[in-house]
Amino acid sequence: MKNPVPGVTPTILRRTLEYTDRHLLFAAIFSALLNFLYLSPTLYMLVVYDKVMPTQGGTTLMFISAALLLALGTLAVLDWMRARILVRISARLERMMAGEILGTVLGDARIPHLRRMQALRDFDSFRQALAGPVLLALLDAPWAPVFLIGAFMLHPTLGGVTLLAMVVLGGLAYLNERATGPTMSKAAEAATLAYARQDHTSASAETVRALGMVGPLTARHLEERGQMIALQTQASFAAGGFLSLTKFLRLALQSGALGLGAWLAIHNQISGGAVIAASLLMTRALAPVEQIVGGWKGFVQSRDARRRLDQLLSRTEAGAREHTHLPAARGELRFESVSAGAPESGVPVIFDVNLHVPSGDVLAVVGPSGAGKSTLVRMAAGAGLPMRGVVRLDNASLQDWHSDRLAAHIGYLPQDFVLFPGSIKDNISRFARYGGAELRGVDDATVAAAKKVGVHEMILRLPQAYDTVVGFNGAGLSAGQRQRVALARAFYGEPSLIVLDEPNAHLDAEGEQALSVAIEQAARRGVSVIMAVHHGLALRAASRVLILREGRVQAIGPREEMVRVAPGAAARPPAPAVSATLPMSA
Repeated sequence: MKNPVPGVTPTILRRTLEYTDRHLLFAAIFSALLNFLYLSPTLYMLVVYDKVMPTQGGTTLMFISAALLLALGTLAVLDWMRARILVRISARLERMMAGEILGTVLGDARIPHLRRMQALRDFDSFRQALAGPVLLALLDAPWAPVFLIGAFMLHPTLGGVTLLAMVVLGGLAYLNERATGPTMSKAAEAATLAYARQDHTSASAETVRALGMVGPLTARHLEERGQMIALQTQASFAAGGFLSLTKFLRLALQSGALGLGAWLAIHNQISGGAVIAASLLMTRALAPVEQIVGGWKGFVQSRDARRRLDQLLSRTEAGAREHTHLPAARGELRFESVSAGAPESGVPVIFDVNLHVPSGDVLAVVGPSGAGKSTLVRMAAGAGLPMRGVVRLDNASLQDWHSDRLAAHIGYLPQDFVLFPGSIKDNISRFARYGGAELRGVDDATVAAAKKVGVHEMILRLPQAYDTVVGFNGAGLSAGQRQRVALARAFYGEPSLIVLDEPNAHLDAEGEQALSVAIEQAARRGVSVIMAVHHGLALRAASRVLILREGRVQAIGPREEMVRVAPGAAARPPAPAVSATLPMSA
């Protein structure tokens, strides 16, 4: 299908038309029939005043009244059907596009965090506008000339006044757009930022209370909301002024048309019925314009939402491609001159890293805070994109893999090890049952992963074992329990590469011992392991150590040799849970 609007990125528009063109066609046909039926009260008035009353034709009145009722009943049915069609368009778009948009924003590492949060809100705004009053007004607007022609047929002067009213109100609609459109767009952007920050603060409410930041953060959010409200108020004042002026002019022009009709009737240029008919015709001709001005705020919001979706999807589709199914990964990892930065910063954190992790190797990445350890392991897991260079798994660039198929070969524990609302089983299995996986297989793989990291017995002691439901970010579990569940998730399935960021940060001695055993067993199975650590048994399980400093590889080699490079380094013994560490200041 060709793009019907030159210069507009056709992504969302094309799909909307492809999925809804037949429905919109029926809605347009019903709108045409509706607008013709709206002429029936006008014709009824003309006949009553010009035919029935002068002749006292009671029978004629009965027949035309019955015809009017039939016309109005048909009008009501068509209006109801048109509304249902628009609701179905909205529902169809939800079925056809919500999953694609959500998958796009979650699966594309190039999309900034705020755009991810806003994408579905934009889609809902656009989708709901398709069943809103502004679209109904736009469907009715092309038929306003029918009522204008009717006014001209009554008398050229009445037609001229109606045309003038349409031009004046149309001009007000244009001025309304010029005055309120940019401000509404800025208000929408301010609202997105304000809501995102409020959501983040709400999710961290316990920390906010404990640190005594309730007052300061409340003040900050109120300041942000104040900026948002100021823009919204400015736009609403302007839009309200235009709406009031529109109503005034419409009523004044309608009354003027009524007075003009009376003057023409006095001079026997039109009949008495034509006076009422002229007023009704002008009302119908101007109604779509007034509805558009009244709903302009929603129209601007949906238009901006569609524009942002167009930009988002066109950008992601430009970089999207079909991925060939590659063989199962063996776990050999390579960094080739990789430079990368923190998400959305645009500033490199690691520089020109060259690294080879063969299958079965266990590499510990150590270094001071801010050295770039988390960035390096994120690149290894495919969680981020390098600014320069290539990360390869079995000689294939990670970008040559489809993200879901790549994730099946990689186990990843991020530093914040977030858990999602749902059961323990769902979190460990990466919610595989929602992807159509066989339930018995998911159960077996979940239990196997928990046993690998020694968390099976801990889970069995929970109120409903694997079916225990946790809240946002694992609410209901301790930090250590959350980390152990997240570790089981990293070992779920048969990953050939396991990437761990501070995997022992919240573990007790028992948990560390289980982690060390899990890493050693994985290495014996030929699984590659790369982990950012500071100390403990996890470091002792490493076969090699990479020392990272200021984003650059300072040294890499066997663990015992790196202990000599950094004097005093030692792995934590099994007990007690206190040990020397690799000195990060060395």
